[in-house]
Amino acid sequence: MQKRLLLNLRHVPDDEIEEVLALLEDHGIEHYLTPAGPFGISAGGIWLRHRDDCARAQALFDDYQKDRARRARQMVDETKARGEQETFWTLWRRRPWHVTGMVILSVVILMIFFAPMLQIAQTVR
Repeated sequence: MQKRLLLNLRHVPDDEIEEVLALLEDHGIEHYLTPAGPFGISAGGIWLRHRDDCARAQALFDDYQKDRARRARQMVDETKARGEQETFWTLWRRRPWHVTGMVILSVVILMIFFAPMLQIAQTVR
């Protein structure tokens, strides 16, 4: 009985974890879930109990990922068609102080980053 990692759970949304677990259960593939570490060092994962199930589980997971990507693209296309896709301007209209603050912060960070290069360029002249 050798274990095999099917899915590292770093940056994986809860709904996807639930769907993958249900997929494995529906197909009778024995698995277990390890939780993420307390300090973010380990991400947790979905593990297969038997190495023999690896090929079948991977094929099911690949099909699931393709279907999930298709559904996500369809949702984006529907949002665009309804004119509800979020843009910079719609976000700015909804949260002007937040967006303005983020733009100012970005400019300050860029100025700090490029200031030494500008000083070097002036001394080279």
